[in-house]
Parts: sequence; structure tokens; C-alpha cells
Amino acid sequence: MEAKDVQISPEVQDLINKVNDIYPGKVEVQFIGQLQAGYVRHDQAQQVQDGKNILIQVADLTAPNYTASHELLHLLMILSGFPQVFFSLTTGNDQLDEQLMIMGTELYDIVNHVVVVSEQRKHNLITPEIEDLYLKGVQATIKPEPTPVDNEMTLRTLTLLDALVFFGDGHADILKQFERDYPISLAAAQKLYALIMAKPVTSPFTFRRNVVKLFKAFDEQLEAWHLPALHNTEFTTLTSVVSKRQLNLQVRQMFELYHSDMHDKTTQRRAYVGFNRADNQNAFVLSAPKPSEDTPDYYTKIYDMTVEDLFKLLKMPYILR
Repeated sequence: MEAKDVQISPEVQDLINKVNDIYPGKVEVQFIGQLQAGYVRHDQAQQVQDGKNILIQVADLTAPNYTASHELLHLLMILSGFPQVFFSLTTGNDQLDEQLMIMGTELYDIVNHVVVVSEQRKHNLITPEIEDLYLKGVQATIKPEPTPVDNEMTLRTLTLLDALVFFGDGHADILKQFERDYPISLAAAQKLYALIMAKPVTSPFTFRRNVVKLFKAFDEQLEAWHLPALHNTEFTTLTSVVSKRQLNLQVRQMFELYHSDMHDKTTQRRAYVGFNRADNQNAFVLSAPKPSEDTPDYYTKIYDMTVEDLFKLLKMPYILR
């Protein structure tokens, strides 16, 4: 099947129109290549910025409309004012940075999928055939657990948590299969699933709260297995969701600055992380001042600013509650 033969379904066209109604540039879906893996996975499409326009490139044609709709719904959430993740810190090890960014984005995306999947089901974009292809995607990503367990537990738990979000309730046969193939990581994924489903995502604020809860709980699970934690509460910056009143507060009332062991990606200087006092999540990153400007006064000035002025200074987007 050539890419140009793909027909965009009415449901997907509807999503393209919705996105274009709110996006100032133009959003287009492109089907590229002729690859058909025979399963669906969320890495089969990507968003590419092209000047003011966004191209949704679907690179696998196994289920092109499902894959395009998934990516469009992610974009729609961001355009509708849901928090985003940013990566401004570096550990000094590119490979480790890359891994942490992938994992942090994956956890954030899983919370997104609670909304995305329910929208896809509403519009009949998830059929029994798609469910079958999704299951094949899980099996293509993770091998059954060996005894003793190997170092793939992090990937297994992430993949299964995402699968639980995708399948929702009422798939006893699939659950049985997961229990047989991945008993330890499934038990962990089910605990995390219960946590992010306990309070529904009804707003950007509840969405952000669930992301932070998942960041913390995932690390607790890894530490219980004596695996290295991901430290997303420090490594990953998550958009703040603030009220009008909070914008007028002083920075010190909402945030606490910590000297990080990591560096600012852009300046390569030591970084300060601004943690939200309410949940200890990285809300912004500051570069340590140049030695000539490094005075006690420098930090007092930042703490004295209003939250709104600091966000303006840092060009840091925020979301109003």
C-alpha cells in the first residue's frame, strides 16, 4: 500500500478540523513510506514543526487512522491548555539524558492517554481489530519475565501500565495473559494504574497532579526493586497550573530554589531548580549566575519577584486555573 492511498476517516478529519480551529498555523497529517509492522505502538507517528505549521507524520500504515488520531489528540490536549514537560537539565552524560527524557515523557504520556484513549473510544477509533494490533505491539516491545528478573523491568512496567490505560476494564483474557507472562511487572503496573485512576482527570490541574503522583510512585517502585530511580520530580520540568492570586504571590511563597547537581542545558552552568512547595515538582530551571553576579542579593531579588514576573523573565509558559 502506498502512503498516498491512505484515506483519512471522517473521525480523523474531524480532529484535524478541531486542531486547526485553535492552532494559529496549519496542522496536516502525512502518511509516509510503506512500512506495516503488523502491530500498533505509540512511536509510529511524530509531530514535526515546520515553521508555523505542524506536520503529523505517520510512519507506519498498519492502522493509519488510529495512529493519526492518537497523535492529533495529544496535540489537542496541549493546545487546550494541558501541562507540558520540558527538559532543561543535563547530567553531563548524553546517553543518560536521552534515557531519562524518554522515560519522563513516557510517564507523562501515560497520564495523557487516560484522556486520549477515552476520546478515541468515544469516536469508535478503537475497534477489536485495533485492540488486537495493540496487544501485538506490547508483545513486540517486551519479552516475558525471566527468573530471576532482568534489567527490562522498567520498560515492562511502563508498557503494561500504558496497556492497562488502553484496555481499561473488562478484558479478563488479556489480563490473564499478562499475569502469565509478566507477573511481577503487572502487579506493579496495576498498583500505579489504581493510583492514576483514583481521581479522574477533569482539568489541567488534576492532570498535573496525576503526573506528579506517577513520577513519585514509579520511583518508589524502582527503588523497591533496587533499580536506579528516574528522579523526574527534579529532572523534568512540568508546566505550572496557577490561579490569578498565585501569579501575584512572591516567588518565595510558591517555590523553593535548590542548587542542583545537574547543569543547565543551554548555558552549561550549574542549575538551580525551582521546586513547587506544594508537591516538590520541578517548575522551572535557572542557570547559576556568572561569578561576577553571584551575590546573596541575586537570589533575594528572584525570591522577591512575583510569580508572574519570573515566568515572564524565563519565558516559561504557565496555565491559569
